[in-house]
Amino acid sequence: MTRIASLDVSSSRPPAAERPRRRNAGIVMAVVSALAFSSSGPLVKPLLEEGWSLSAALIVRMGLAGVILSPALVRAVRRESSFFRRHGLSLLAFGLIPVVGCQLLFFSAMQRMPVAVALLIQYLAPVFLVVYVWLRTRKAPSRLVLAGAVTAVVGLVLVVDVSGARFDLLGTVFALGAALCVCVYFVMSERTGDDLPALALASGGLLCGAVVMAVLAVTGLLPFAAPEVTVVFRGVEVPGWMPLLWVGAVGTSVGYALGIIAVPRVGARLGSFVGLSEVLFALLFAWLLLGEAPGLVQFLGGALILLGVVLVRLDGGGSELATVPVEPLPAEVAPDNR
Repeated sequence: MTRIASLDVSSSRPPAAERPRRRNAGIVMAVVSALAFSSSGPLVKPLLEEGWSLSAALIVRMGLAGVILSPALVRAVRRESSFFRRHGLSLLAFGLIPVVGCQLLFFSAMQRMPVAVALLIQYLAPVFLVVYVWLRTRKAPSRLVLAGAVTAVVGLVLVVDVSGARFDLLGTVFALGAALCVCVYFVMSERTGDDLPALALASGGLLCGAVVMAVLAVTGLLPFAAPEVTVVFRGVEVPGWMPLLWVGAVGTSVGYALGIIAVPRVGARLGSFVGLSEVLFALLFAWLLLGEAPGLVQFLGGALILLGVVLVRLDGGGSELATVPVEPLPAEVAPDNR
């Protein structure tokens, strides 16, 4: 990722009277983003079981979503002819780390350990962000934030049910890598603005991710298979392209669009905790589409996750990542590298 010049946060902040409304709107966007993202897993799972390769599903998912969001990228390029020269590395970094890196690392971890354990480790990203701000600012988080983090993690453990899981060192490393990729997503999203529009970053990153996945598939580094199949949801047969169309056009495009817009409004820390609701929505979709009903313990875990998010939200001090000082670049190069 390219280095980011220190931000003059005070000049870009909205008036104090507008901040609560802006923050509340951001929370709503973040929840809807999590809801959209959560539909992807239960919809793609039957495709993979019927012979689709992961690379094929991701190429369609990323490519379709990137094209749908591309008008924002086109507008940014038309407004600034040097857009790709200034922000090309940011688009590539977003595509390689949060988009491709997160998914490849997570699925690599999933092949070596139970899905529940891989999910648990990946969704420790909000805790990593709290620790990151703590280390960078040398200012301990408030008791509310610490209590919210602990409560949310306990809830996450109950939701994903890691009882009897085996430990795998390499799988753990992959899952931790996926968690760090999620952190990069929130850090980069929080620093979008007029200079680098959020939707332009999302579109460029998704398109870069689709191209990278296509190269990996064409060169044989990843297996590629996209047979014509029919999938079944709760006894209803549908052609395989229908769930994939939803995943690309709604699950991914809406998820990234609203998520990346929401983070600058609520901050990376709160946004990452709200993102934990994706786990709860995924349980709901798995129940509705695949008949996989959650148990009582998972409902309890969901309640604890929500309580943890509320505790983090109640913290008024909230140092966000945008306020973390970043070493400024030399004056002659700072305007061209973000």
